[in-house]
Amino acid sequence: MSPRAKKSSSPAPQTGSPLPPAHERRHNRPLREVLDELLSHTREIARRAKRMTPAELDYAEQRLEWLADEVWRIATGEAPPPE
Repeated sequence: MSPRAKKSSSPAPQTGSPLPPAHERRHNRPLREVLDELLSHTREIARRAKRMTPAELDYAEQRLEWLADEVWRIATGEAPPPE
């Protein structure tokens, strides 16, 4: 009879980084506010998409793109686009 392989007693390697403490998660307030707005808008679209008119869907898509651009700009520290 062959001996069975023993399981390693060391824990499995973790992927990703651990979550930062709660006080660090809210450090970048402008980013948090835009992310909250993006999530809120996305949830609203998910609830109403089947009842939205083509014009409403078009506007919702444009707003999603704008919010995503704002998230990217704030997260990377890019300057706002010229108006």
